[in-house]
Amino acid sequence: MEDRDRVAVAVGNPDNVDQLVRTAIDVARDRGGEVVVVAVRVTPRESPFGLFTDEVIARELGGERRALLDRAVDVASGTDVPVRGRLFVAGSVADGVLHAIDELDCGCLVVGWQDRTRENAILGTNVDRIVRRADADVLVEKIGAVADGVEAVLLPVAESPNADLAAAVARAIAAGNDARVDLLRVADSPAQEPAARELLADASGRFGSVPVETEVRVGDVADAIVAASADRDVTVLGATRTGQIRRRVVGSTPRAVGRRAEGSVIVAKKRTPSLVGRLLGR
Repeated sequence: MEDRDRVAVAVGNPDNVDQLVRTAIDVARDRGGEVVVVAVRVTPRESPFGLFTDEVIARELGGERRALLDRAVDVASGTDVPVRGRLFVAGSVADGVLHAIDELDCGCLVVGWQDRTRENAILGTNVDRIVRRADADVLVEKIGAVADGVEAVLLPVAESPNADLAAAVARAIAAGNDARVDLLRVADSPAQEPAARELLADASGRFGSVPVETEVRVGDVADAIVAASADRDVTVLGATRTGQIRRRVVGSTPRAVGRRAEGSVIVAKKRTPSLVGRLLGR
C-alpha cells in the first residue's frame, strides 16, 4: 500500500457501523486503497487483566469487539474495496485508535461523533484527542438520521485549510453512490452574490464526471448550511480554525452545523504531520 492510501474506520457502537464503513469504503475507493476496520478493547491500568499480554486479552476477552469487526467486514461484502478488521488493546479508545493509525500507516481515519459531550468538550473526549493528535486525515461523521441511499451531497464552499479535503470527500461519496454534489456559498449580503456565483462556477469544474449544482444564499453561515442540509443526504464541511481557542481544531461553524443538522454531517480535517514526521519528510 503506497502513499498512505489505507483508510481506517473506528467502530464501537453497533448502530453506527454500517454508516461509518460505507463512508470509509467510498473514500478508500477514491484513493485507490483499502479499509481497515478498527475496534478497541479498553483495559484500564488498574485492571487485573493488565498482567496479561495484549494478545491474550484480545483473544480471551475481545469476543464482543471481534463480533463487531465481523459485522463491519460483512457490510463491505460485494464491494470492490478490500476490507479487513483489526482488534487493538489500549487504556482508552483514543489511545487504541491513535496506535492503530500509526501501526497501520493509515492516511485517513473515519470516526463517529454523537453529540453527548460535556460542556468543555468539542466533540467528546475520545474524538477530541483523536482529531488533535492523529497523523492522518480525519473525517468526523455525525451519527444522525441516515437515508437508505445518497442522492445529493451538500458541500459548503468556504475559505478553509481543509476545503480541498472536504471537496475530495464529497466527490468520493457522490461518485460511490451515483449522486450529485450541491455546492453552496453563503454570502454576507446581496452585494456579494455575483462574486459568490463566480466562485462556485470555478469550483464546479473540480468534480470530474460527478454532476454538480450550485446555489448562493445570503445570511448567517451556520443557519444557511443547516437549512440547505435538510434537502440533502450528506453534508461535508472542512474544519475551520476560527472561534475560541478551545474550538480551534474543528471550528465553530462545523460544530454548530453538526449539532443542529438532522442528517449525516462529515467534518474533514486534513493531516497535520508531527514535528518528527516533518523532519523525516513523511
